Amino acid sequence: MKDNVKSIGSKLFIRYPKLENCKKDFISVFDYINECYNVRGKLLVCGNGGSAADSHHIVGELMKGFMLERELPIDVKEAFRSYGAEKLGVALQGALPAISLASETALITAISNDCESNTVFAQQVYGLMRKKDVLLCLSTSGNSENVVNAAITAKVKGGKVVSIVGANGGKLAEISDAVIKVPSTVTAEIQEYTLPIYHTICAMLEAEHFAD
Repeated sequence: MKDNVKSIGSKLFIRYPKLENCKKDFISVFDYINECYNVRGKLLVCGNGGSAADSHHIVGELMKGFMLERELPIDVKEAFRSYGAEKLGVALQGALPAISLASETALITAISNDCESNTVFAQQVYGLMRKKDVLLCLSTSGNSENVVNAAITAKVKGGKVVSIVGANGGKLAEISDAVIKVPSTVTAEIQEYTLPIYHTICAMLEAEHFAD
């Protein structure tokens, strides 16, 4: 891990000292996602309600510049120029491949209507997950059935599962390769801790893959 990446991570625990006990698991979650990107994998993210919104938020920070501009490499810019699209090569930014499974409205409603609502994420994981990929599960209880089913499916497909959950852990804590259990059992407080955790992870990943 680069020194600047470590520095970004350390600031989280200065700002939120109650998360200090989560530090080891936080680093494990980062390492799993970072290794996924090192081998050209992708991140799948899922959650319900506020956690669905967080899923979208995470993807938004990974798929375009977050704290950095992520200028495209010179050879890629040249490729765009060869198609007469020089401005496009300048406008686009480097991306860390990520998909929010909560975003596919038509597919989610089709699965709910035609199959079972507790498989809306699992079905997508079954179709998208590859062994080098990681599934990030967000659940304040750790027991959301459709998220747990997604985690089980990811393991069946040979992928890795990481989670951010409340203090009780729930079923996701048992299934996940790494899990951050934030120090609260109150839904709103868990969500309040979750945002700075994933913001920090996204900033660390960006620094690892795009900073000079």
